[in-house]
Amino acid sequence: MMQSRSVQIWVGLFVIAGMAALLMLSIKVSNIRAFSNEQGYELNANFENIGGLKVRSPVTMAGVVVGRVSKIGFDSEIYEAVVTLNIDPRYDNLPEDTSASIFTSGLLGEQYIGLEAGGAENYLHDGDRIQLTQSAIVLEKLIGQFLVSQADK
Repeated sequence: MMQSRSVQIWVGLFVIAGMAALLMLSIKVSNIRAFSNEQGYELNANFENIGGLKVRSPVTMAGVVVGRVSKIGFDSEIYEAVVTLNIDPRYDNLPEDTSASIFTSGLLGEQYIGLEAGGAENYLHDGDRIQLTQSAIVLEKLIGQFLVSQADK
């Protein structure tokens, strides 16, 4: 009887540990930082097409995550997407002529924004707009253009 009780306790602990591992995995996969407060500064960038970019997508520079996408909107005057980036305060020395491009990790992976520093002496500040942007490459559009060019031959 006592041995059966200890087996039940160990099985219960194992199940709890498994559920905790699944919770941590789901948080990691969904790009949610548990118990983190959003600090830093915000930059805006306009793109003609953002593809599958989502809120909480990473913002990288030289392969290092320096921030996250905090908001995605639409400017109905110029018909472009407006992406707001929340940049970690440790990276407060981005030159004014920094460029932003939307990339895809792998062939069908998640999309992210890659920043490339320019050479300006002045830095971007909270609320500034990144002027140089490159939109996402939409695979369907690329395939369509290839098919049309092949049909013309």
